[in-house]
Amino acid sequence: MGRLDRLTDTQYFFGALFVASNRLETILEREFSKFGVTAKQWFLSIVVDRLFDEPPTIKQTARAMGSSHQNVKQLALKLSGKGLLRLEKDERDTRATRLQMTGEGRSLWERVRAQRDTFHEKLFAGISEQELGTVRNVMKKLLVNIEAIDHREENT
Repeated sequence: MGRLDRLTDTQYFFGALFVASNRLETILEREFSKFGVTAKQWFLSIVVDRLFDEPPTIKQTARAMGSSHQNVKQLALKLSGKGLLRLEKDERDTRATRLQMTGEGRSLWERVRAQRDTFHEKLFAGISEQELGTVRNVMKKLLVNIEAIDHREENT
């Protein structure tokens, strides 16, 4: 740990984000393989089911996930092939495709709920509500900064 002490807080946090992301994805891939889905397919399902008042378009979902339209479409097609998600053309704009969880999809995630709750308890053990609130605020600011950087890169 001696070398980690040489890092600034921003350097440590930046690296820790990557390590945590990689380790979480590895754990989630292992757990979700039991159900025949990937961690990214699970994340897509959560975004579609929880973040929107009406079935989102692929574009809206991609933006919420921080992913590309093409990646989300591929994930959605795989979930659709498993009967967990439905892709439907938008009634007002036939160029847009909306995503909607199926009953079978909701049923699968309901069966996973107990494991998810146990995982969350272990993951956030020893972290106070106040600390979680601080992390939430920091992450919000980071996401705003990432969006600004991405927007500038797209325009140059």
